[in-house]
Amino acid sequence: MKRRLRSGMSASLLAVAACVALHAPHSLAARDAQSILKETCQGCHTPEADNALSRISHQRKTPEGWLMSIARMQTMHGLQISDDDRRTLVKYLADSQGLAPSETDGVRYALERRLNTVEQFDEKTSQMCGRCHSGARVALQRRPAQEWERLVNFHLGQWPSLEYQALARDRDWFDIARKDMVPLLAKRYPLDNPAWQKWLKSAPKAEALVGDWSFSGHLPGKGELAGIMSVTADGNDTFKVSVKGQYADGSPFNGDGSAILYSGYEWRGNVTVDGVTMRQVFAAQGSAMQGRMFEAEHDERGLDFVAAKQGSQRLLAVQPGYVKAGSETEVTLIGSGLSGKPDFGKGVEVVEVLEQNAERIKVKVKAAGNAQPGVRAVSVGSLKGPSLSVYNAITAVKVVPEFSVARIGEGGGSTPKVQGRFDAEAWGKGADGKPYRIGVFPAQWKVEAFDERAKEDEDVKFAGTMQADAGVFTPGDAGPNPARKMSTNNAGNLKVIAAVDDAGKSLTGEGHLIVTVQRWNNPPIP
Repeated sequence: MKRRLRSGMSASLLAVAACVALHAPHSLAARDAQSILKETCQGCHTPEADNALSRISHQRKTPEGWLMSIARMQTMHGLQISDDDRRTLVKYLADSQGLAPSETDGVRYALERRLNTVEQFDEKTSQMCGRCHSGARVALQRRPAQEWERLVNFHLGQWPSLEYQALARDRDWFDIARKDMVPLLAKRYPLDNPAWQKWLKSAPKAEALVGDWSFSGHLPGKGELAGIMSVTADGNDTFKVSVKGQYADGSPFNGDGSAILYSGYEWRGNVTVDGVTMRQVFAAQGSAMQGRMFEAEHDERGLDFVAAKQGSQRLLAVQPGYVKAGSETEVTLIGSGLSGKPDFGKGVEVVEVLEQNAERIKVKVKAAGNAQPGVRAVSVGSLKGPSLSVYNAITAVKVVPEFSVARIGEGGGSTPKVQGRFDAEAWGKGADGKPYRIGVFPAQWKVEAFDERAKEDEDVKFAGTMQADAGVFTPGDAGPNPARKMSTNNAGNLKVIAAVDDAGKSLTGEGHLIVTVQRWNNPPIP
C-alpha cells in the first residue's frame, strides 16, 4: 500500500534532494536559523525556557540525522520549507546540537555508506532496532529517556501494524521497547554528555582546514591511489576543493568541487572527478582527515580516504604494503612532513631511494631470503605509522567483504543497479604460527551457485556478470525475466571466488553475494 505524501514529493526523490542539500554550500539569500525555527517550526514545536523548542531542543544528531528529521516533517506532516532554509537549519542544528567525534566512533560506516558492514550490537538492540534499519541510526543520536520513549511511541503511531509485521510479531515489541529499550538507550546514548560540551569549547576553527593535504586511498576493483587535495576558504565553514592524484596503475584522479563543515569536524563535499560527482564524508580534526569518497549515484563505488595537512608530520600509507622474502619491489610511502631515511624493519633493506619529498618517498626495497614472515613497523625519521608485511608464502585468501549485497536495477526503470565490489586479501602465518594479513593481491574472479537451489534456478546465468580481473560484479536488469522459471526477476544467491597466484600456486577464497531487488528506500542513514 502506497502512502500519499502531502508535500507532493516522493520519498525517494526527497532523499536524493536532501542528500544533495547536505553536501551543498549555503545560499547567501538564506534566512537565519532563528527566524526559520520561529516562523516555520513553532507552529508545532512549542517554545520553552532558554529559547528552547519542544522535541527539537532535546535531541542531538549528525547532519544526516537532522536532515532526515526535516525530510520526515515534509513527507509526513506537510512542512513547506525551501532548500536554502533547510540547509541553514541543518547547519545550525548540527553545529549547536551535534555529536562529538568520540560519539560517532565505531558507527561512522553508516555515514560513509559502507552498506555491506555486518553490525556488532547486543542481541536485544539488533532484534528490536536493527531488524528494520541499521543499529548505527540509533547510535548516531542522543536523547533523554523521555525522548527515547516518545521515539518508541512514534514508531507505533506512524506504523500501526508494526507489532504484527514479520520482524516484530515474535515478541511483545511495544512492551519490551518501553520497559527495556528506553532505559538502555537513555543510558547508552544520553543527551547530556560532557564529551559534546568539551568539543564545543575545544573544536578548532574551520580556517585551520585551509591548505594542501596529502592523501592516500584504496578503491576496490581499482587499487591504491595518492595525491594532493587543495582546500581554499569560500565563506562561513565552506570551501572550494581541488583534487589532483593518480592510481598505482598511472590513471588520473583529478577533480574540483566544494565542501561544508558541520559540528566543527563533519566534512561533507561534492567533488566532480573525471566527470563523475563523488561525495566526501570525512571526519576532519586538526591536521588529519579520514573517511570515504563515493559516487553520488553509486555509493557502492567508493574509496577509503585518509589525509594529512601539509606542514604537519604524519606517515599515512605504504603502497604496496607487502614484500616477499628474497625479492625486491618498489614501495611508496605517502604522508606529510616526511624526511630522513625510511626504515622497514628487520630483514628489509632499502636498496635505492628513487624519489623523495615531504609528501612522497619512493624506494626499492629487498627482503632477505631468511627474513621472518610477519608484520614490520615502518618509520621515517621519528614518524611511525602503517606497517609492511613480509611473507614467504600465502597460506589463505579471504574475499572482502565476506558477505555482500548487490541489487538489480535499470531495465527500463529509473533505479540504478548496485554493484558488488570485492578485494582479495592474502594471509600468511608468522613465525609464531599465527595468521596475519599480508595485503590486497590481484586475483581472478568468478561466481558460482551458492547452493543446490541456486544451481537449479541457474542464478549464475541470470543474476549478473563478474569482471574476472577486477572483482566487480554487475547485476542483471530489474523486472520480470520471461527466460526464468515463472518469469521471476534476476535475483540470485552466489558464491564469490577469488583465485590468487603465489609463485605458480593458486589459492582461492570464497565470499557470499546476495543479488536482490532494488533499494526503494534509501535514506542518508540506512
